[in-house]
Amino acid sequence: MSEASADPRITVVVPTYNERENLPKLVGMLTDLQMKNLGVLVVDDGSPDGTGDVADGLTTSAAIPVSVLHRTTKDGLGRAYVAGILRALEEGADIVVQMDADLSHPCEAIPRMVQRLQESDAAVVLGSRYVPGGAVAEDWPWHRKALSKWANLYVNGILRLKVKDATAGFKAWRASTLRTIDIASVGSNGYAFQVEMNYRVIKHGLRIAEVPIRFEERVDGTSKMSLAVQLESAAVPWKLLRSGIGK
Repeated sequence: MSEASADPRITVVVPTYNERENLPKLVGMLTDLQMKNLGVLVVDDGSPDGTGDVADGLTTSAAIPVSVLHRTTKDGLGRAYVAGILRALEEGADIVVQMDADLSHPCEAIPRMVQRLQESDAAVVLGSRYVPGGAVAEDWPWHRKALSKWANLYVNGILRLKVKDATAGFKAWRASTLRTIDIASVGSNGYAFQVEMNYRVIKHGLRIAEVPIRFEERVDGTSKMSLAVQLESAAVPWKLLRSGIGK
């Protein structure tokens, strides 16, 4: 089935680490969308809080298809996404949606993102905080807002991506795009993974579209943003310039 068809097979890839409270809520919200052929692939990195067990339970109790990829090594968001996306492609997904398990990404935006993907020549659609109509939660800490704004200016200044939300982690991909950019060879980790994915799209002459979303602060659990993640994110744009991707 092609992603241009009326009812593409959509797989939502959700990396988890200590998200046992949020995961059932997320699956419930995805179920409420009542989208045809939508399923969830949870990629759990051996969560000590038992998130993996919760995910296994959802494979039989959820009203939509849920599968689980258990990984024994916690080696970063990027590695988890690569593993999950490759599994989704192997299992025949036409469209792959990336989203966090912390409920910061609004599920109700997925139908709009998928529709934009189907009705345009976009290779990927971002759920964007910084296009007109987009927003971040008022209770998001001021330093997180400032860091996010600065990171987007920094990345766009170096890589010329020409997108408003270059660091967005909420995306709907054509399966063909993921194959074209060779997802298996993406080397960045943490939040820099999002930037490298966007850069590969642009360097292959493909187009990125953005739809507005309201980004919420997580309610349960703790943020995965660390100093190491921030340092890698600062270095990756320069590494990408030297990489020769797309040449």
